[in-house]
Amino acid sequence: MKPKILIVEDNEDLLFSLSKVLQKENYDIITATNGEEAIEIAHKEIFDLALLDLKLPKKGGLEVLQKIKEFDPDIVVLMMTALNDAKPAIEALKRGADDYLMKPFELDELKVVVKKALETHQLRNEVSRLRWEHRESYPSDDIFGQSACIQEIKNLIQIVAKTPKTSVLIQGESGTGKELVANAIHESSDRADKPFIKLNCSAIPDNLLESELFGHEKGAFTDAKTMKKGLFELANGGTIFLDEISSMKLSLQPKLLRVIETQSFRRIGGIADIHIDVRVIAATNTNLKALVDEKEFRDDLYYRLKVMEIILPPLRERGDDVLLLAKLFLQEFNKEFNRQIKKLDPRPKSK
Repeated sequence: MKPKILIVEDNEDLLFSLSKVLQKENYDIITATNGEEAIEIAHKEIFDLALLDLKLPKKGGLEVLQKIKEFDPDIVVLMMTALNDAKPAIEALKRGADDYLMKPFELDELKVVVKKALETHQLRNEVSRLRWEHRESYPSDDIFGQSACIQEIKNLIQIVAKTPKTSVLIQGESGTGKELVANAIHESSDRADKPFIKLNCSAIPDNLLESELFGHEKGAFTDAKTMKKGLFELANGGTIFLDEISSMKLSLQPKLLRVIETQSFRRIGGIADIHIDVRVIAATNTNLKALVDEKEFRDDLYYRLKVMEIILPPLRERGDDVLLLAKLFLQEFNKEFNRQIKKLDPRPKSK
């Protein structure tokens, strides 16, 4: 299907020239000579791109831009303005225009700018489509990939999500998406409307981690001036995600084991058991079984955590997912840094 372009220009000679040039580039062209006509057309039809003059009769270009974006937020809009009229063009960019052309411009320049803008538009649509399809099947996660190993992990997520309290151990190298998997399990489960509490165990000093997890009563230690609820208590009904679980000191591990086994605990300095309903998901980038063998991690806690184990492969083992993710990152970085990079250089960088 041809890309569909709306050209809005009150100078009929220029409008004719622009239409002919872009029709020869195999675009489907519809024109308007004033702002009101442009808004009426944009309300009835869907366009890939609008080429919009800033100074128009009846309604100005900025107002037309606003209305067009209301009808279709994803449409690409290129503004046209006189050489001495850059300030309104900058205002148009702030209001959602993608780029602008300064009159008079060469028709070859027009063709290049339009082609580049449409390629960016197509990439955005493709990424959005992949996201939408992915969320339709797995509404709760952002795990992109089509490789066999990723499909298997997605299936495991859905299986685990259907169990109410099964503990999960996620293992994988740094950057493989352990937190994304934990989030997907939570949001795909019946606990999705309840808290999802995250804690990086390696980021909390050993002497504070117990209080962070289980809370403390007023006066339990020198700085305990008020009662504090711990993360397990705050996560009641939902899920707690313990990242870098391998860094948890041995003396604290029996208390975590008791929470998993009994779904109860006591705050530091407390005398009453607090009962909760929490799923525990733990993650590590180290070989936890090796730490068990070296007596650096309790074996009973290890087996309690890995009732379900999910091992995440590094990207180097995920085949065609590299290209899919590269396209995604390119789109995201173009948006973040306001760039229009169309593709990555396939050639390896010389040393």
